[in-house]
Amino acid sequence: MNDPRPADPSALRRHDVRALGARRRRETLTGWALVMPALLGFAMFYLAPTLRALEISFTDWNLLSAPRPVGWANYAKMLDDGRFWQGMKLSLYYVLLNIPLQTALGLFLAVAMDRLTRSLFVKSVVLLPYLLSNVLVALMWVWMLDPLLGGVNHLITALGFDRQPFFASPDQSLATVAAVNIWRHMGLVALLFLAGLQNIPRYLYEAAALEGASEWQMFWRITLPLLRPVMVFVLVTSVTGSFQIFDTVAVATGGGPLDSTRVIVHYIVQNAFGFYKMGYASAMSMTLGLVMVLYTVVQMRVLRANENDLA
Repeated sequence: MNDPRPADPSALRRHDVRALGARRRRETLTGWALVMPALLGFAMFYLAPTLRALEISFTDWNLLSAPRPVGWANYAKMLDDGRFWQGMKLSLYYVLLNIPLQTALGLFLAVAMDRLTRSLFVKSVVLLPYLLSNVLVALMWVWMLDPLLGGVNHLITALGFDRQPFFASPDQSLATVAAVNIWRHMGLVALLFLAGLQNIPRYLYEAAALEGASEWQMFWRITLPLLRPVMVFVLVTSVTGSFQIFDTVAVATGGGPLDSTRVIVHYIVQNAFGFYKMGYASAMSMTLGLVMVLYTVVQMRVLRANENDLA
C-alpha cells in the first residue's frame, strides 16, 4: 500500500539540483567536444605561429644562421624606416580607395537582389569572382589591361579616348589594384548584406509604407539601422583584409612602378624572403597586427557591435 504522506520537499529540491548539475556538465562536455577541433586548429595554425613570430621579432635572423637576440632594436629601426611608413601610407590609401566603393556596390547589389530576384543562379554569378584564385584574377586583369594588347584599351581607343597605362603608371597602379579587388570581393559583400536584409521583418516596411514613407526613407530609417551588425562584420573583415593585400600586387605590379604599390605586406615579405631579415619582418608584422586589433576594437565600439536594433 502506497504511503500517503507527501515526499520531503527539501529532498526533492536536492534531487532536482543534482539532476540539473549533471545535465549541465553533460552539455558542457558536449560543447567542448564540438569546439575542440576548431580550438586545436586555431592554436596550431594561428596562435603558435603568432607567438613564434613575436619571439623572432626580438632577434636578428637571416634564416641560415642561429637567431641572435637584439631586444627592441628591430622596433626602434622600424620607427626610422621611411619605407615602412610609406608602405603603411600606401596600405591606408588602398583601404580608402577600396572599402567605400566595395561596401556601397555590395549593398546596392544586395538590395537589388532582395527586391528583384531570389534566383540561385544570380547569386552564383555574383559570387563567382570571389571563388576564383587571387593569382588567376590578377593575371587575367594584367592581360585585359595591357597598354598595347589589352581588350580594355582596345575598347577605350574605339570610343575615341587615349590608351591608359593602368598597372604601368605610378599614378594609376594603386587605384587599378583597388578596382580589381573591388570587382572580386563585392559579390561576397553583397551576399553578406543580402543575408542581413532577409532577416529584417517585412511588416516594418509594410507599416512604413502605410505611413507614407518613401523607398529612400525606408532605406535610411529601417534598412541601414537594422543592417548595422552585418555592416560591422563587413567593415572589420574588409579593412583588415585590405591591409593584408599582397597577391594582386605581387603578380600585377611587383610593388612598382617606382614603389607606387609597395604596400606594407609586400614590404614585409620582401624583407623576410628577399633580404633575409626575418626578425625585422616579424617586428613589422607584429606592429601591423596590433594596429588591426586596435582598429577592430574602436570600430566595434563606434558601431555598437554588441547591440541589436531589431531586438
